[in-house]
Amino acid sequence: MTDINWKRYIVKPHQAVHLSEWDAAETPAWKGNKEAALEQVAELNTRLESLQELLFAEGKHKLLVVLQGMDTSGKDGVIRRVFEGVNPQGVRVASFKVPTAPELAHDYLWRVHQQVPARGEMVIFNRSHYEDVLVVRVHNLVPDEQWKRRYDQINAFERLLAEEGTTVLKFFLHIDAEEQRERLLARLDEPDKRWKFNPGDLKERALWDEYQQAYEDVLTKTSTADAPWIIVPANRKWYRDLLISAALVDALQDLNMEYPQPAEDLDTYRAQLGR
Repeated sequence: MTDINWKRYIVKPHQAVHLSEWDAAETPAWKGNKEAALEQVAELNTRLESLQELLFAEGKHKLLVVLQGMDTSGKDGVIRRVFEGVNPQGVRVASFKVPTAPELAHDYLWRVHQQVPARGEMVIFNRSHYEDVLVVRVHNLVPDEQWKRRYDQINAFERLLAEEGTTVLKFFLHIDAEEQRERLLARLDEPDKRWKFNPGDLKERALWDEYQQAYEDVLTKTSTADAPWIIVPANRKWYRDLLISAALVDALQDLNMEYPQPAEDLDTYRAQLGR
């Protein structure tokens, strides 16, 4: 186990979540400075590379990583920095945008189930099936009774994944409204970030309170023993990356994986190669 206490941020089953009580800027799980934390993230990344290769080689376990959060909370940044160096042969990113016509013709989990990890694979959801109890709720895209029953359906879906051998890690990247404002301004002010700016982000920001309520219900109703939510204070990017890296390394180490052994004694193959 790492010595980073990321488990302090796990939402217990049936725990009522009020995001105003969770400090998005806190850093209590790390006693050093930012520079030392970045060094630790680099060390964890090296360890993650090895564990991901072992996951792929053993071919038994599956890991699903769900990243959710408000606009600018850092989902893309986590994918770039936390997973830097992992072998793309065994890691895949799935992004869930506005559903296509064929996707809308099926149930809302149809497109999601197609993207879950196979044995030996790690899959990262950049947004996820939770959009169907977030965006659709805030924008009134479906009747209330329809999205309200989805909490139980999602819990059942994730329980199925867990029972079939998938480790599910769900991270809510928690930023406050002021931090989002500063990050949106950076997209306007910094030339290399302007491509990220979308005027629609301001329309979504105007619905901040509605999204906070929707997320509180998600975190309260869908954090289970099979697939708990982890609320990551994400105002400080280095702390966000540190917690997520530690959680991933610990989860993979807990699988007690081993490299597969050849069917015959290695000396047999050495003899064939002339040694």
